Amino acid sequence: MRHLTTALAVGVTVTLTAAAWDPTPVSPPAASVKVQPGASKGTGALTPIASADRLIAPLGVDPACPAKLLIGMRSDAKKARFATMSVEIDQPLSASRSMLSSYLPPGAEVRAKLLVAVPPDTKEGEYGLRLRAPAQTLSVPVEVVPVDRLDNGGNLALQRPVTASSQHLNANYPPCSVADGDRSSNGWAGGNGWNDATSRAWPDTVAIALGGARQISRVDLYTLDTERYPASTYGLRDWDVQAQVDGQWRTVAQVRGNTAGSARSDFEPVSADAVRIVALASNGANDYTRIIEVEVR
Repeated sequence: MRHLTTALAVGVTVTLTAAAWDPTPVSPPAASVKVQPGASKGTGALTPIASADRLIAPLGVDPACPAKLLIGMRSDAKKARFATMSVEIDQPLSASRSMLSSYLPPGAEVRAKLLVAVPPDTKEGEYGLRLRAPAQTLSVPVEVVPVDRLDNGGNLALQRPVTASSQHLNANYPPCSVADGDRSSNGWAGGNGWNDATSRAWPDTVAIALGGARQISRVDLYTLDTERYPASTYGLRDWDVQAQVDGQWRTVAQVRGNTAGSARSDFEPVSADAVRIVALASNGANDYTRIIEVEVR
């Protein structure tokens, strides 16, 4: 089994619905490219950097949830400079950018998100991703494998197909992101987390197929929770946890009055082939359902 360093969700089906009344959804991050200060070593080198030394991408990719990797450059020049790095990837894989350019003060780093898409007919195996600066190249292998061969760490929902009752049209709130393995709210409105399209209209639902009958007894839900957007104001408050048993949805747990960023639901073991969250209320008076991640064990 391979550990999932970074991966993709699969098989998402959603209904796109425009909200009848929109109280200005929680906004996305201001910038996708960030420059960070540093201490120059005076070598003059421009070094490509990446957040992982290998990228794992399962087959059956939903385009809304591609593999993600932070890439960037670090300048050790004595003076400020304009730096450029090219991005190359083996076909049939594709990357969201072909280059990264930025003005860099001495010792500074620039980082940006790189999205890697894997077409459904891609053959299993290892592919090359290369970050090329003028004097140095960093190679990050991309390993394409079937979902069933990923090490899910015990989370049966990881990278499984997701369906949702609706999806907000503003920013980027794909339902598939609730099963991508990222619990953090930092990527909200940028591809990490689901926002429904029906403000003040309940219930909302999001369901995850488990790839067959699985013995389950626990579901963890992570809702929006940051310093700017705390769960006590923007997060999900009330919901039911349902399991699909013999083709029928059965409520196995309920959460009421939640104000935290995450909540764990334990219940008697059942054999289920899907799990569904039925959202009933959020903590805001004029609010939506906002879910970052759902884990099933």
